[in-house]
Amino acid sequence: MRLFLFICLWWVSAPAWAAHAYAQFGDIKYPADFSHFDYVNPQAPKGGSIAMVAPTRGSNFDKYNPFTLKGTPPPALSSLLFESLLTGTMDEPTTAYGLLAEDVSVAADRLSATFKIRPQAKFHNGDPVLALDVKHSFDQLTSRAAAPQYRTYFSEVKAVVVLGERLVRFDFKRINPELPLIVGGMPVFSHRWGEGKPLDKIITDTPIGSGPYTIGSVDFGRDVHYQRDVRYWAQDINVRKGMYNFDRITYRLYKDSTAQLEAFKAGEFEYIQAFVAREWARAYSGKAFDSGQLIKRELQHGNAGDFQGFLFNTRLTKFKDVRVRQAIALAMDYEWMNRQLFYNAYTRVRGYFVGSDFEAKGLPTERELALLEPWRRQLDPAVFDQTVPLPPVTSLDPASGKTLRDNLRQAKQLLQDAGWTYRDGALRNAQGQAFSLEFLDNSGSMGRVVTPFAKNLEKLGFKVNYKVIDFAILQKRMDVFDFEIISSRYVGSESPGTELLERFGSKAADTEGSSNVLGLKDPAVDALLDRVITAQTRPQLTDALRALDRVLRHGHYSVPHWFGSVHRVAWRGGRFEQPAVTPRYYQPENWISSTWWANAANLSQGSGVR
Repeated sequence: MRLFLFICLWWVSAPAWAAHAYAQFGDIKYPADFSHFDYVNPQAPKGGSIAMVAPTRGSNFDKYNPFTLKGTPPPALSSLLFESLLTGTMDEPTTAYGLLAEDVSVAADRLSATFKIRPQAKFHNGDPVLALDVKHSFDQLTSRAAAPQYRTYFSEVKAVVVLGERLVRFDFKRINPELPLIVGGMPVFSHRWGEGKPLDKIITDTPIGSGPYTIGSVDFGRDVHYQRDVRYWAQDINVRKGMYNFDRITYRLYKDSTAQLEAFKAGEFEYIQAFVAREWARAYSGKAFDSGQLIKRELQHGNAGDFQGFLFNTRLTKFKDVRVRQAIALAMDYEWMNRQLFYNAYTRVRGYFVGSDFEAKGLPTERELALLEPWRRQLDPAVFDQTVPLPPVTSLDPASGKTLRDNLRQAKQLLQDAGWTYRDGALRNAQGQAFSLEFLDNSGSMGRVVTPFAKNLEKLGFKVNYKVIDFAILQKRMDVFDFEIISSRYVGSESPGTELLERFGSKAADTEGSSNVLGLKDPAVDALLDRVITAQTRPQLTDALRALDRVLRHGHYSVPHWFGSVHRVAWRGGRFEQPAVTPRYYQPENWISSTWWANAANLSQGSGVR
C-alpha cells in the first residue's frame, strides 16, 4: 500500500490525531518527535538586521494585498506575513509538515483531508487562528475578487467544511495525491482583515497574518521594513526552530540592475543575487571584494533547472503557424552569445523541465507512447517517431551544415512554406502585410541579447522592435495578453503539478492575469496535465511530465534561453553567520532570510545598514 495511505495513524477503533506530515511520494524524512530541520541552527540568536534588494520588478509597490490581480505588493510580503496549515522543507520535494495544523488526516478513500489547528496558533492581532479563518481564506482566494490563478490552483477542491473550532476538512472532487499538499500550502489570513470588504477592495489595510514578521516602517512604494514579531507563536515549534532570526528585514527597490549593483557597493543593502554573467565576471570586483568587505560566492544546489525563454503569444495570428515559430528560433545564435556575452557561464535550456528527471529525451518510451496514443490524430506525427527537438546549434565549421548561415537558410524555407516571402524590403504574406516583431522588457537587461538576435531576424526580413517599458505598464499589458514576445522565467520544481494548469491549461489561456502567457489551448496538453495532477506514483508523474515536455517542445512555443547550475550571490562580510548544513533545494533569498543570523558585530549595531 502506498505511503499516502499511511500518513494518518489510526487507533483500532478511532482515528488518532498523530500524523505530523504528509508525503505525496516516498518516505517522510523527519519523525513526529523531530526537534528542528537539519539545515537550521536551533541555537541561532535573535536580533540584528539584514537589508536585501527586491528582484528587478520596477521601482515601486502600491498595495499590501498580494492576492489580487491589480497592483504590486512589496517583495517577500507573502512569505514573511502569511502562513499555511502545512509547510514544505528545503530538503524534501514532496513532503510538508504541520505548521498552523498540528496534524493532518487523509481519508481512506483519499477524497478528503482534515486538519487540526494548533491551539497556540495566533494572528498578529492576538486572535487565535480558527477553522473559520481557513474557510474564509479559501472562499476569498477562490472568489472573483482574487487573482485568477488561485481559482485554477484550488479547482479540485469541492468544499471546505468547518467541523469544529479548530478542525477543518477539505473535500476533493477526485483522487489526486497532490491535493493535501495544495490545500495545506494555502495562505491563511484573518477573517477580520479588511473588516468585511471584498478581497479586491483590501488594498493598503495592514495584513492580519500569523507569520514571523509584521510590516514595520515603510517608504511607500520604495523601501519596506519587516519587523520580527517578538510574540511570534511558532518560534519554538520544530518547523520554525532556529528560523527567522533577524529582528528586521529590509527590502530596497531600484529601477534597474545597474542601480542595484552600485547601491550594493555603496552599502545601501547587504545581499544581492546576480543574474547577468557579464556583470558577475566584471562588475563584482574591486578592493571591497578583495578585502572581504564584500563576499562573492557561487552556491551549489540540487534544484531542477529553471526554464527561461522568449515566449510567443500564440493568440496572435502571426504566431499560429509552428513553422514561423521554429524559423524565429533558428535565428538565435546562442553559441555566439555564450562566448561573447556570457563568458561561457551558461547551459542552453532544452525543454520545460530542464535538468530534472522530467525532461524528455530521445525517442518516447513505451510508457510515454501509451499516454500519447489517444491523441495521435491531433498531434504532429513527429511526436511519436522522432527524437525530442533540441534548440538549434550554430557551429563555426563551414562544413558542419550548422553554421548561422545554414540555420537562416532553413528558417527562410520554413517561412516560405508558411506563406511568408521577402519582397519590397520586408518579409510579407500573400496580402502584402509586413511581419513585425515586438520584444517587451521592463529592465533593459535583455537589450544586449535582443540586439544580435534582431540583426539575424532582420536578415530574414522581419522588422524588429525592442521596447523597454515600466514594470507596472508591462504587468498590465501581460494581464490582458497585449504583447507579442516576452522574456519569461519559470523556477524549476522537483515535483511539478497543479500549477502547470495555470501555465499551460486551456482554461487559463482565456483568463486575464493568468500565467498561460503562450495562449496555449490544446486538448492533448490538457489531457497530459490531467495525468500529471492525478499521478499516484513518482514514476507515473515522471512519464506524464516527459510526455508533456515532448509535446510542448514539438510545438516550438518558445525560443529557449539558458540556465546556470549555481546561485551567484554576494553579501556584506563580517555581519552574518549561516548554518553548517546547506539544504539541497533552495532559492538563496529565502534561505538567507529564513536561516541565517546576525553575528556579534551586527547584533551590537542593532538596526544595521540604513
